[in-house]
Amino acid sequence: VYVLSIWMQRKAIRRIQCASESIPFYIYPMQYLKGSIITFLLISLWSCGEESTFVDQDQITIYRDQWGVPHIHAPTDEEVAYGLAWAQCEDDFVTLQEQMLAIQGRLGELKGKDGIIVDFGIKFMGIRENAQASFTEISPKVQRIIEHFAAAINAYAAKFPEKRLLGDKFEVTPYDLVAGSLLGLVEITGAGTDLQKIMNNTITKELHDNFPKGSNAFAIASNRTSSGETFLAINSHQPMEGWYSWYEAHLISDEGQNILGGTFPGGSNIFHGTNEHLGWAHTVNHADFSDVYKLSMHPNEPLSYLIDGNYKKLKKKEYKSWLKLLGPIKIPISRTIYESDFGITFETDEGYYAWQFVAKDAIKSIEQWYKMNRANNLEEFQSALDIQGIPCTNIVYADDQDNIFYISNGKIPLRESEYNWREVLPGDNSKLQWDEGYWPLDSLPQVLNPSSGYVFNTNNTPFFSSDSINNPHFMERHKTMGYFSPEHNNNRSIRLSSLLSKDTSISYEEFKTIKYDRQYPESLTQPKMINQELFLQLDGTEYPDISDAIAILKKWNRRMDIDNTRSMLIIRIADILGDILEEEGELKRGNKITEAQCVNAITKAKAFMLEQYGTMEIPLGQLQRHRRGDVDLPIAGGPDVIAAIYSKATDDKKYQAYVGESYIQLVRFSNGELPIIETVNAYGSSAIAGDNHSTDQMQLFVEQELKPMTLSLSEVKATAVKKYHPMKIEK
Repeated sequence: VYVLSIWMQRKAIRRIQCASESIPFYIYPMQYLKGSIITFLLISLWSCGEESTFVDQDQITIYRDQWGVPHIHAPTDEEVAYGLAWAQCEDDFVTLQEQMLAIQGRLGELKGKDGIIVDFGIKFMGIRENAQASFTEISPKVQRIIEHFAAAINAYAAKFPEKRLLGDKFEVTPYDLVAGSLLGLVEITGAGTDLQKIMNNTITKELHDNFPKGSNAFAIASNRTSSGETFLAINSHQPMEGWYSWYEAHLISDEGQNILGGTFPGGSNIFHGTNEHLGWAHTVNHADFSDVYKLSMHPNEPLSYLIDGNYKKLKKKEYKSWLKLLGPIKIPISRTIYESDFGITFETDEGYYAWQFVAKDAIKSIEQWYKMNRANNLEEFQSALDIQGIPCTNIVYADDQDNIFYISNGKIPLRESEYNWREVLPGDNSKLQWDEGYWPLDSLPQVLNPSSGYVFNTNNTPFFSSDSINNPHFMERHKTMGYFSPEHNNNRSIRLSSLLSKDTSISYEEFKTIKYDRQYPESLTQPKMINQELFLQLDGTEYPDISDAIAILKKWNRRMDIDNTRSMLIIRIADILGDILEEEGELKRGNKITEAQCVNAITKAKAFMLEQYGTMEIPLGQLQRHRRGDVDLPIAGGPDVIAAIYSKATDDKKYQAYVGESYIQLVRFSNGELPIIETVNAYGSSAIAGDNHSTDQMQLFVEQELKPMTLSLSEVKATAVKKYHPMKIEK
């Protein structure tokens, strides 16, 4: 017993060092009680229970290519996940920590007031409790993947304590990672906008009009390409930095996984990308994934709300978080919300509002992404979609069998048809609860192998995703799903449709030209999701104070090129017009603007340009910049062109790109061959200031160039500039 006990102790300690797994506080000190039968039993029991999280790091190899992109190879998918987490920590441990601290309700300890607002918002959603309570619903294989991912983060934090943002122990659990995925889905579904409106006392009749920047995706079948290949464009428009910026990685296991693509910090799978047989892209869609209810409260009995003719009491829920004041000084802050039959409930200046959202139940989203990663053909990919774990996003798909596919994916509740679910709903009728389940996958708008030879989405209506013959039909059920009607398009969808439909033999170079297009369509549709063509049609003689600005607008060639001297005036007018409409309460999808609003916006934009730059005509690239560290480059593109760029003002009167074109992957599929892949990321593979790989893709990015990538492990090994195992760096 003595010898076996010592052996088990050393084995346990080695596992702690390798996996950085926490153990009950009473076990570790007992290493000094040599020969104790109790020690032997405790450590033996712990060892058996933790067998699935033990990692032999020598089996995990990270290959870094010349761009610093990690190619991770290991015997099992679990070990690959460990390597992916380790690489993410190496490249952006700050962002990963911030996200996990927020999930744990500790961001207020790091960022003070701004952080504690996030802490309470996440706690109010209840997503971490839901992740913990429902974790066993995830398949054992994916549970182990998540556990290994968490173990790597903990191992990294233990090895590099100086990199911890709060200084004290930093440790994540599998539940934190699942909750992090749920939080991302809250953001993508737009549900967070409803929560923000409730908490800010700005609930209005019309919900969900948060006007996201968007994404592009399109696939072209072989009958429409000059080479006979099948093309796929993966072109998400995400923030270039932060929690939901893209991280490129290549995952290879001896179990058959081999996929290259993008994930977010904290993501244990590729979210969209390409494996040996198929690839897919996500874009944000706009079905109704969140509902808000106004409760009818009893006039005399506090916290009593009416439902089906009777009054019920709200359940009180109290949350506490810590607020950083100065240095190490922190104070506890408490907040109270409630729970009703309609979900999470808040007291506001306008009354009590309840909120429910599909993302909180998306426990199996990680499992669905894993099965999409591992799919080998269309049938397996659609089987993964049947899980309905990912509650939102359009999906555009292509494969090496020349299948192309589009679906406006979603987990959408079955709802009563007589109500307008995009408005604030009455909270006194149980018929409005989500008790009837969700629409099955085959009820959602979709297109498979259309005769047109192409499918696309640019965050526009799903009923305009191919040509007029092959578009999905708008049906009565789609109203309760919250889908926008076929008229709701944007400049990108109209322009992309025009480019795809007019060319019946598209070469790969033409495919790239389409993807990088910076031209607005012949009639402006929605630069701010608002019809704005009117401001280009004003008569300058009727408005002498702005006749010079109107003359400039009439000369504009509708392009957002780097040397275009009129584009910045257009951007300023669009932004100011959006602000005017918001102030007037008219910023609603599809609204028509008035001539007076146009004149007001042009007048303000002219004054701004003259005050800031002394002229209304200045090259776009002189003002719009792509910056990080010492790298400062001109960048073209603008709002709602296909090659979209959104920029924000800086202290030196310039505009820095921050959303839009980010991770781009273009793919060519041929039967029997590995796909040919080219990619680029906005900055590089690292977010660490001063690291060469934090800026080395910026020049490619602004010049609309791509880097070749490969799924071939032998090629990865032959061209890698660094090879190492977690904890052990080799040449």
